[in-house]
Amino acid sequence: MKLAEALQERADLRSKIDDLRSRLANNALVQEGETTAEDPDELLQALDAAVLRTEELTARVNRTNCLTREGDKSVTELIAHKDALSLQLSIYRNLVNEASQTARRARGTEIKVVSAVNVRELQKKADHLAQELRKTDNAIQALNWKTELL
Repeated sequence: MKLAEALQERADLRSKIDDLRSRLANNALVQEGETTAEDPDELLQALDAAVLRTEELTARVNRTNCLTREGDKSVTELIAHKDALSLQLSIYRNLVNEASQTARRARGTEIKVVSAVNVRELQKKADHLAQELRKTDNAIQALNWKTELL
């Protein structure tokens, strides 16, 4: 099984677990003398099996990510770098958006608002971060499809 396939299965399992959680809640109580639409015990068994499989896949994915390298970095390090880039990019984009809104006055007599930062330079930095994020994500995805799950 390829790493990417394991990641897809794990994502499917997480959706299944969310669905089972909702179905369990819907079948937790029933009016006396009535029966539930679904058997809560069967749902719990399905939930336990899905959680166990998720745990197994997560351990194997993490082990694979730690031991698989691209150049001098492990996949785990690439994922951490991607997460950091994503966070940084989000902050830069928000700052550019806020600093670009200088036309907030209704009349010429009101206080004029000016940007306290260089929007053009921040936008260039955000564009560079977005490009690096795409390259990093593409490298991770390529590794995921060519790496066998340990």
